[in-house]
Amino acid sequence: MSLFIGLMSGTSLDGIDAALVDIAPDTPPRLLATHGEPIPPDQRDLLWRLCHAERISFAELARAEADFSRLQAGAVGTLLAKQNIPASRIVAIGSHGQTIEHAPAGHDGGPAYTLQLDNPSLLAELTGCRVVADFRRRDLAAGGQAAPLAPAFHQALFRVPDEWRAILNLGGFANLTLLPPEGDARSPLGFDTGPANALLDAWHARHRDGHFDENGAWAASGRVDEALLERLMDEPFFHQPPPRSTGRELFNLDWLEARLSGGERPQDVQATLAELTATSIAMGIEMARERLEAPSPERLIPCGGGAHNPDLLARLARRLPDTPLEDSASLGWPADWLEAGAFAWLAWRRLVQLPGNLPSVTGAAGPRILGGIYAP
Repeated sequence: MSLFIGLMSGTSLDGIDAALVDIAPDTPPRLLATHGEPIPPDQRDLLWRLCHAERISFAELARAEADFSRLQAGAVGTLLAKQNIPASRIVAIGSHGQTIEHAPAGHDGGPAYTLQLDNPSLLAELTGCRVVADFRRRDLAAGGQAAPLAPAFHQALFRVPDEWRAILNLGGFANLTLLPPEGDARSPLGFDTGPANALLDAWHARHRDGHFDENGAWAASGRVDEALLERLMDEPFFHQPPPRSTGRELFNLDWLEARLSGGERPQDVQATLAELTATSIAMGIEMARERLEAPSPERLIPCGGGAHNPDLLARLARRLPDTPLEDSASLGWPADWLEAGAFAWLAWRRLVQLPGNLPSVTGAAGPRILGGIYAP
């Protein structure tokens, strides 16, 4: 048994996911145990400010990075303690870090960049484990978007003979993977379709208690504003062919408010944002199908936090009547743990000198070995 830990903190800033994964050549990775480490409110507030800051203090950035790395180390320690496993049995930790800004096209004419807050040296020191980190910038250096990286893991887990499948991650942003059947010469296609929980959470937090709309209940209480939805869908990103990725740099409350008329009821805006997510995903699936000359996928497998939002899933089902939705847990991986599992798997790929990216997804010049290794 070769044990790896994957650490993931997404754009929703709600916590650190830690997944213990058994990985071996020629067999699908197996999820063994999980732990979710909440991010304390003061740390969350600081990370939120950094994600939206025009200027950043180096001291504040260093503090946030150190605190985040200590929180990651705590997640690892708790996961291992719950399983009564010593750190010496862990081959490596794959650490994604916390994305602060993602600009694969650059900014104001500057170079492309992606910034994940992480201190793998400190994480290795605190845990006594080897750490693999900084996965995204190698793909970026090869001309890729540096995102999404999970489609290669989706392929390892979910590709089967004789069936087209779509995997949909509903985190702060939605990303799609369209998998051809095994033996098909076509390469998987994956890309960000647009906002998911990021705008829904931000609008909810502005108008109601709590950081998110539990079960999509508030969105379900509103009515879709079709005129607003049309204005939102006019955003050029939705019509841009892949490869493509996005983040809070584009889709934020300022972007939304610039498209409001001023007379909308808040719950109707929430309903419209949920419909925007479903509409942009359906458009993305159609775009992927056209690109690959593929049939409708036989199933759509939602994962991420949005997979627990029944209102959002119902909107998706209405938009995709020919594609049934399937719970990823029925295929061996609960929806909340796919991304953390992906970074455990990417750490394994780095150690065995295998590429971690899919050029058909990111647009990189070719397959690349991702990540740097930090000894304990």
